[in-house]
Amino acid sequence: MRIGIYQDLRDPPRWRRGWGDNAGAALERAEEAEKLGFEAAWCTEHHFFADGYLPQPLTWCTAVAARTDHLALGTAVIIAPLHSPIDLAEQAAIVDQLCGGRFQLGLGAGYVPREFEAFGADRQQRFDLTESCLNEIRRLYEEGIVTPGPVQRDLPMWFGGFGPRGARLAGRNRAGLLFISADLLDPYLQGLAEGGHSPEMAAMGGVANMIVSNDPERAWSMVAPHAGYARRANEYAAQAKSVTDRMTPQEETASVERTTDLSSVTQRRSFDAVTPEQAVRKIETWIEDLPVSDIFFFDSLAAMPDELVQEHMTLVGTEVAPRVRGLGRAPRETQIQ
Repeated sequence: MRIGIYQDLRDPPRWRRGWGDNAGAALERAEEAEKLGFEAAWCTEHHFFADGYLPQPLTWCTAVAARTDHLALGTAVIIAPLHSPIDLAEQAAIVDQLCGGRFQLGLGAGYVPREFEAFGADRQQRFDLTESCLNEIRRLYEEGIVTPGPVQRDLPMWFGGFGPRGARLAGRNRAGLLFISADLLDPYLQGLAEGGHSPEMAAMGGVANMIVSNDPERAWSMVAPHAGYARRANEYAAQAKSVTDRMTPQEETASVERTTDLSSVTQRRSFDAVTPEQAVRKIETWIEDLPVSDIFFFDSLAAMPDELVQEHMTLVGTEVAPRVRGLGRAPRETQIQ
């Protein structure tokens, strides 16, 4: 099982570094992750966030590829309905060429109304569009239409789905499922069977919503405003209907001020601060009897303090990862062209 980092490049107003400095720090964290023994770096996509949430993940993967030697690179996820399949196929192939066959393409259906409105995509058809995109990219590679093609003969592909429909879609189309849940295993396996694929091809991956620290209570007091900010900003985006309906820097700051007290048990269920031992136990319970090949941790959540970032990454890389790697399924090996 691979242990990775997860990057979204958020730079909220209250803690703003500046776009260039923030991106530079994130690249340094990717380099540091490789030194600490992490095996993968994943990134994601959203548009029109005032905090600069990463809008172009394939561009970011190219930058990380140039700064690392061994990390697998993945998208979790690219919002497929917003893009042309041939454009994604060409860009993904270039990334795979630049990193020597370390890339894996994760697609998702998306959900934010203003993103679909801006790109002229039909939100009601997002699952069908995503499935069509995934299959078209495969066809473009298999028929040699995209040149250059990817280094990997069968570029690993994933689908990010949160419910039974998404799990079946992933299985039916021979993709890994970027969501780890026992409730989704049966529909995922059903999808594999519908597509005529072996259950041995099943692979799940997902983000571990935790910060690891030797002093979790102190860590939680530091990360709580950042976790609360990220949650509120996501909720705001999910409700926004147009590109102009967006959170201003002032509204983002006000949102943070309303979420500085997140110490309740309810709040900590969705994102927590834990010791290395607690992290291992949580992961053991989470992935038990599931075909999990990838787990990734936020490297930094909404520009949380650098000292907390360093402790978190060091503890995950040196204490948590060595104890949980053997619990899941090994990532699928791919052939190089």
